[in-house]
Amino acid sequence: MLAFAKKVLNNSNEIEQGDIDHLIELGFSEEDILNIALTTTSRSFFSRMVDSVGFKPPSQWLDRMEDFFGQDTYQALNVRRTYREKD
Repeated sequence: MLAFAKKVLNNSNEIEQGDIDHLIELGFSEEDILNIALTTTSRSFFSRMVDSVGFKPPSQWLDRMEDFFGQDTYQALNVRRTYREKD
């Protein structure tokens, strides 16, 4: 599934029926596959939009999100982004 999501982001014009068939063989439905594509592209769109306008979330919000998700998940969701100054 991650390989498909990466292909959606980096080479969507190269997605072939075989990519879809492979996900179906793994047990994903067509609706699941659509959701993977929509989630992947939505996340990419949102990330690029906030980066382009220089959005920096308030530290209180960052603290709440880190507490909610836990440190590992929080960091994974902030792919290559550093919002806080390093100590």
